[in-house]
Amino acid sequence: MPELSRRRRLLVLAICCMSLLIVSLDNTILNVALPSIQRDLHASVAGMQWTIDAYTLVLAALLMLAGSTADRLGRRRIFLIGLVVFAAGSLLCSLAPSLEWLVVFRMVQAVGGSMLNPVAMSIITNTFTEPRERARAIGAWGGVVGISMAAGPVIGGLLVQSVGWRSIFWINVPIGALALFLTLRYVPESRAPKPRRVDPVGQLLVIGLLGSLTYAIIEAPDAGWTSPEILAFVLLALASLAGLIGYERRRREPLIDLRFFHSAPFSGATVVAVCAFAALAGFLFINTLYLQNIRGLSALDAGLYMLPMAGMTLIFAPVSGRLVGSRGPRLSLLLAGTAMGASGLLFAAFDAQSTNPLLFTGYVLFGIGFGLVNAPITNTAVSGMPRAQAGVAAAVASTSRQVGQSLGVAVIGAVLASGAHAAATADAFLAAGRPAWWIIAGCGAAVLLLGALTTGRWARATADRTAALFEDEAPGYRPADARP
Repeated sequence: MPELSRRRRLLVLAICCMSLLIVSLDNTILNVALPSIQRDLHASVAGMQWTIDAYTLVLAALLMLAGSTADRLGRRRIFLIGLVVFAAGSLLCSLAPSLEWLVVFRMVQAVGGSMLNPVAMSIITNTFTEPRERARAIGAWGGVVGISMAAGPVIGGLLVQSVGWRSIFWINVPIGALALFLTLRYVPESRAPKPRRVDPVGQLLVIGLLGSLTYAIIEAPDAGWTSPEILAFVLLALASLAGLIGYERRRREPLIDLRFFHSAPFSGATVVAVCAFAALAGFLFINTLYLQNIRGLSALDAGLYMLPMAGMTLIFAPVSGRLVGSRGPRLSLLLAGTAMGASGLLFAAFDAQSTNPLLFTGYVLFGIGFGLVNAPITNTAVSGMPRAQAGVAAAVASTSRQVGQSLGVAVIGAVLASGAHAAATADAFLAAGRPAWWIIAGCGAAVLLLGALTTGRWARATADRTAALFEDEAPGYRPADARP
């Protein structure tokens, strides 16, 4: 792709950020609307989990396919298709007559969403080729998550309270249409010089693994953890995982090149993404139910209560981008893990919900931690992969995020559902949710530990050895973070 002017590069970044905005807004707005959807469509806790996880599961399963397809057929083309499908899926969600149809239309949304974020990140990676400039662009990209967190709960609360929950899906249509127009005008087409072949077997195994595992976790509280149905899905998940590892290791151009996981920074970024986004999804899920169902707040008031967390994410995401660009990912990851772990600990051990000062302190800490964690995840994951396979690189990072969100909602929802029959009062809800907060605190501790282990000299040496594997196969290959 020819070098673009600075103005054109900034326009491309803005367009890519718009695609992230509608995907991120969709998640934050939906969380605020869950209690209204629950009442209107008579949904159980499991039903609310599926409203979220139907989207994140399909997204996670298709992201790598979308990334490699974009590398082959053209990133701009796939990005345009994604915008159209996502906007159409959003419109269908607003018309859903039942919970089952809402879940189906959320899956349509996810098909479009899978063509947006990883492809947009691939476009950014190929547009901003200088490492520090790319780190700053990724920081701005991460800041969009903060904007969606700040705007989503308030916009969602206003829409739910004034028009109804169906209106939360309308906002994606005009933003998607504007992004579509700007993409046609300003985004150049690009492809990988040597894109990967399609891997249908690997794709089916990924779907089997993620779908069966999530189903087992969500449905286990009702069916029983030792029921034949749940055990069968657990076995299917294990078989899919074993089959995926065995098959992908033998394939010349696999869906997931397992050699990338020889790099400690890349592996660490992948696991950190799962832990951080599991904590985020669990945090939003449990707080939405607590603020509206237990405290009795309106959707708008609940959104306003969440603003301290969203505001900190908005502030610290670009700060993290600058830190990563100037000092590397280590400091951001250490601070992120500490803040997220401390937030979970406040709720788990000190009943932060008992007073507003403690509640808002927990929100502020979590927002700081989550704001800091996104940029080092993306930068480390992309920089450890061949630039020619940027679509796959971005898809691995994005897939880790979506897997984390799916598992976060599934696990936290399962914990709450296990005590749901006794959680009609505030005290009972707090008792049922305490194990969930310990899980969130554990996710923060994992981010801290992995940040320390996978950003030192030893970790850098493993990344260099991994890069050498691809240098042997493709002379002239340089990692995406190599200096010109």
